[in-house]
Amino acid sequence: MVHAFLIHTVSCRPGDEAGPCRVLYSRVFGPERLDEGGCQDAEKERLHRKEQILAVARQAESMCRLYQQASGKPPSEHLIQLPDEPVSLQDAPSGVFHLRPGDPFCEDKTVLWLGVQCLGFALVCDLHENLMLAESTLRLLVKELLEHLRLLSSGSDVLLKGDRAEAVLSKFLPHGQLLFLNEQFVLSLQRELAASLGK
Repeated sequence: MVHAFLIHTVSCRPGDEAGPCRVLYSRVFGPERLDEGGCQDAEKERLHRKEQILAVARQAESMCRLYQQASGKPPSEHLIQLPDEPVSLQDAPSGVFHLRPGDPFCEDKTVLWLGVQCLGFALVCDLHENLMLAESTLRLLVKELLEHLRLLSSGSDVLLKGDRAEAVLSKFLPHGQLLFLNEQFVLSLQRELAASLGK
């Protein structure tokens, strides 16, 4: 099962001064415990989750920057493409890393990440999750999010498009469950999503 999905900032070019990593969007899946124990406990739990997600985003950003530096490509090859050009996710930096218990979750987790220009996308999965299925799901989610949220166009703000991100996640990652998808099923889900988003 997927524990969380997040979109965060990444330094665009190796050598740029790294600004603070920002989580632009996150969704935590699984049983909600926020209503147990009153408002103060709920607020503490919400802040704790926020800190956990930020810790994952920082590690994913660090991995993405290391990948870009180690790739040996000159900084010009990491520059932003024009918004109308299709983005090749095949060549996008990606990877996997392991989180030990207490760093930041109480159980072992595996994080899959994908960097597209100045954005990072990550899935936080249970330790024994099918990584090939998780990677294909992450790439599909990123493709759909880039298309429907127009994340790479100028002036695009993912913070204002949370409802559209939720719609994409509910179709392709319902309740944090990875789906085995064939091409026909993906096309069917894409049509349903386009209809629900009024496209």
